[in-house]
Amino acid sequence: MILATDQTLRCRECGRDFVFTAGEQEFYSSRGLMHPPARCPECRAARKASMSGGYSGGGERRERQMFTATCSSCGNEARVPFQPRGDKPVYCSDCYQQMGGGARSSSGSGSSYGSRW
Repeated sequence: MILATDQTLRCRECGRDFVFTAGEQEFYSSRGLMHPPARCPECRAARKASMSGGYSGGGERRERQMFTATCSSCGNEARVPFQPRGDKPVYCSDCYQQMGGGARSSSGSGSSYGSRW
């Protein structure tokens, strides 16, 4: 077994030097990865976050698209985070909560959630 030593690499994204540790090299080798990383850990994390649809895991999220429908119970407008198909009932947040759904509390922003089932 060849003992790896830490290597200093330069990030192709930001140009900063970073250390590719012996442990990381062993991990890469165990996964069959032939090439060292081209980006520093920070740039890899930023790239991963940008490829995951905007959700970084740190609480930042793109604004969810909301759709308007008519509540199947009271007839008021309901704003829901899915495209209503028409074959299932959709409820405004008040009716949905009265039916025992939606354990989440309302944010007070006037958004309503409906049921898909």
